[in-house]
Amino acid sequence: MASILDEYEDSLHRSASVPQGRASVGIPHSGYVNARLEKETPIFNKQRIDFTPPEKINSLVVSSNQLCMSLGKDTLLRIDLGKPDEPNQVELGRKDEAKVYKMFLDHTGSHLLIALNTSECLYLNRSVQKVRALSRWKGHLIESVGWNKFLGSDTNTGPILVGTSQGQIYEAEISVSEGSLFSTNPDQYFRQVYTLEEESGPAPVCCLEIERGIEGKFFIIATTRKRLFQFVGKVPEGTEQQGFSSIFAVHADHLPSFREFPANLGFSEIAFYTPKLRSSPRSFAWMMGNGVLYGTLDYSRPDSILSDERVWVYPPDIDITVNKPISIVLTQFHFLLLLSDRVKAVCTLNGQVVFQDLFLEKFGSLTRMIKDPTVQQIWIHTEKVVFRYHVQRESRDVWKMYMNMNKFDLAKEYCKDRPECLDIVLAKEAEHCFQNKRYLDSAKCYALTQNYFEEIALKFIEAKQEEALMEFLIKKLSNLKPSEKTQTTLLTTWLTELYLNWLGILQGDPSQRNLYLDTREKFRTFLSSPKNKDCLFNNRASIYELLASHGDTEHMVYFAVIMQDYERVVAHHCQHDEYDEALNVLSRHRDEKLFYKFSPVLIQHIPKKVVDAWISMGSRLDARNLIPALVNYSQSASTQQINEAIRYMEFCVYQLEETQQAIHNYLLSLYALCRPDSLLSYLEQAGTNPNRIHYDLKYALRLCAEHGHHRACVHIYKVMELYEEAVDLALQVDVDLAKSCADLPEDDEELRKKLWLKIARHVVQEEKDVKKAMACLSSCALLKIEDVLPFFPDFVTIDHFKEAICNSLEDYNKHIEELKREMEEATQSAKRIREDIQEMRNKYGSVEPQEKCAVCDFPLLNRPFYLFLCGHMFHYDCLLQAVFPNLPAYKQAKLEDLQKKLAATSQPSKSHHRPKDADTVSLGKGQQSREQIKADIDDIVAAECVYCGELMIRSIDKPFIDPQKYEEEMQSWL
Repeated sequence: MASILDEYEDSLHRSASVPQGRASVGIPHSGYVNARLEKETPIFNKQRIDFTPPEKINSLVVSSNQLCMSLGKDTLLRIDLGKPDEPNQVELGRKDEAKVYKMFLDHTGSHLLIALNTSECLYLNRSVQKVRALSRWKGHLIESVGWNKFLGSDTNTGPILVGTSQGQIYEAEISVSEGSLFSTNPDQYFRQVYTLEEESGPAPVCCLEIERGIEGKFFIIATTRKRLFQFVGKVPEGTEQQGFSSIFAVHADHLPSFREFPANLGFSEIAFYTPKLRSSPRSFAWMMGNGVLYGTLDYSRPDSILSDERVWVYPPDIDITVNKPISIVLTQFHFLLLLSDRVKAVCTLNGQVVFQDLFLEKFGSLTRMIKDPTVQQIWIHTEKVVFRYHVQRESRDVWKMYMNMNKFDLAKEYCKDRPECLDIVLAKEAEHCFQNKRYLDSAKCYALTQNYFEEIALKFIEAKQEEALMEFLIKKLSNLKPSEKTQTTLLTTWLTELYLNWLGILQGDPSQRNLYLDTREKFRTFLSSPKNKDCLFNNRASIYELLASHGDTEHMVYFAVIMQDYERVVAHHCQHDEYDEALNVLSRHRDEKLFYKFSPVLIQHIPKKVVDAWISMGSRLDARNLIPALVNYSQSASTQQINEAIRYMEFCVYQLEETQQAIHNYLLSLYALCRPDSLLSYLEQAGTNPNRIHYDLKYALRLCAEHGHHRACVHIYKVMELYEEAVDLALQVDVDLAKSCADLPEDDEELRKKLWLKIARHVVQEEKDVKKAMACLSSCALLKIEDVLPFFPDFVTIDHFKEAICNSLEDYNKHIEELKREMEEATQSAKRIREDIQEMRNKYGSVEPQEKCAVCDFPLLNRPFYLFLCGHMFHYDCLLQAVFPNLPAYKQAKLEDLQKKLAATSQPSKSHHRPKDADTVSLGKGQQSREQIKADIDDIVAAECVYCGELMIRSIDKPFIDPQKYEEEMQSWL
């Protein structure tokens, strides 16, 4: 029970020691809730490998998923981590007491070098099973190898660098042949190129690294226990296979650049971080006596690629005299230090220990830690156990460190997919900018946060930073969603007020002219922003009130144009006597309602331009709605100005072909008032058909009569077919005009004669011109001399119309002769008709005994029948049945009535005691009545053949089947 309690207390202690920078669950100041439903996995997740070595592990290397470990004295185990169930064991074949000192595996996992403590070196290729000794390497204890990542292959290492415990750097190359693998020595050459020294003389070469920069420049980094050397130089193009001797030769007479630190671990180790496979390292970490030298690699620098260097001292619990670090590994943001019983992870940004993993004593002392650069996995081993660390989401808390370092851009970069963290960074950046009086930058950052709006706004108000406050409101407005209409309205109105205040202050200061223009442009951009359009439109009344309260008519007009409130714009121009500008707005936006509203004002001042604008609008304007403007204008204007109204009315009538009566009536009134010459031509062009005339005839007649336009009145009388009035008025103007009117009633000879008599009376009695009277007789054939004679006075001699009297008598004689001829022709025609009637009475037809009825196809002679001239024969009842449905309703009723009467006459008398004479009389009357009824029935039924007469022609469009019985007939066929 005690052990369980101890573990519980330990867990509480660990949870209490979590860094305070971690966000706690709850409702933070920013408005975000950082609630994690699952426990977050650590950055460095340890996994123990399920492997129990048969012997103790001496050394372990891994690269490109190829793992090699030395077991015991003489065994080498190779494992392809992609196929962990297929390990490969190789025997070194050594009979002496030699032990594996170090192993080196290249970046491809193909070449393995095994350094023995007997100053010998062995080589093993991934494709072979036998270890080869490198004879040229004998006598040197290998401390480090710098692999050639640019020229190596699976069978050839290319030129590589080898560091020894005596400080010498050798250049070597190892190559194997697939055809004759063991016929030649694998080590092609092994030559010394340089010796590294410290104050006391040559020092072991702890690490070697070869990198290539830009423009073919190579950088070689070599470390001893206290020094870090850099060799920089170019290898001539095409001579890369010849090695790096030329680079070291440059420094034969002088030392290369190096960094030196006083403390000494007895060894040193350098680690590199490569972000992507087969790319160049980006940063380095050198573990030495004074701590860890960390920096980035800048390949563009001419003499040294080390940049942004800093030394992170070891944590306080590491004493290099007692518990010195054994190995180092570098990741993107951390370097891991291996001690004998634990692993510490230190952040490269702030030097703080962020992770510590303590290993149990039962596993033994930790021996070495390495990293596979291709898969970013970290391996640690003791003599008994192998562990592997997976690095997961290493950058999760990096934003916080950058934020604390005031590197806000980097902090935002590493939390852009975590909005709650990004909000914290933005808030911190905004506060930082505010404290440093960078108010505009602070406003931009605050606008992106979820901090309380009121608090931020008050902060800028208290600091009297209206410009920053406006920037904050603008950014906040741009980030609002379309659904947040209330917030949008508030910010839009507030910004308008701030802009107007700021513009009012700047406008009164001539020295701030440029700032005023810039602010005015921003305000106009704000008003015309498409995103703010809906909000401004919905609240335009409030915006107008704000603009009016500040007296800013310029922006009121600008805002009205943006809102397409052209009525307000035009009204503003009219109030300030800017009539041309008002008309330009109307012409540009072509709004019919605005034309109707403002035309009465504009036409008083610029009539010609207004009419031109009306004409350019064409049929879009309803001229009836413009008549009030024209009427007001014409009543107060001169004749010359009225011409503009006539011009527009003529455009409507002749170009637009308007048919509205009001338009034509108004044009008539203008013609009657100012252009009498155009009045008659307009009336004549309108025609004489009342149905096609668009003006009001009665109004036109009254108008012309008021202004004394008699010819126009005559024309209107003619159109109204009031010929007597037309002739009476025309006689007051011109006799010829009256004559043209008198001939118009062509279908009414009596009226024509009457009209001509009026003309003749006027000529005789008023003008007393006998010749003209005689001319009237010749112009109208209806007038006779006897019709005109009563108009002449008694003193007129017959000599003037003697010829007319003679012509009249001759015409009478001709007419009498024609009447006689017509009477004779009528007598002969009547005689022929009587003869035809007599002939028809004697006409007959013959019927054969076998003849049948055309309807029922039964023998004809069985029942009463009818015989027609066309040859068709019908029984009486069959013909009646065929004719009756096609008779008009009134004939059907009459036929039924006649049949009833016929049936009544055929019944015998009920009295048997009548006198004989009375019976004879009644029978005679009955037979006479019966014959008459039968004759009437024949006139209806047998008027024509039912097959050859009009009855058959009228029934041609009738269906064969009665529509009411169509469904029944269809069902009978199914």
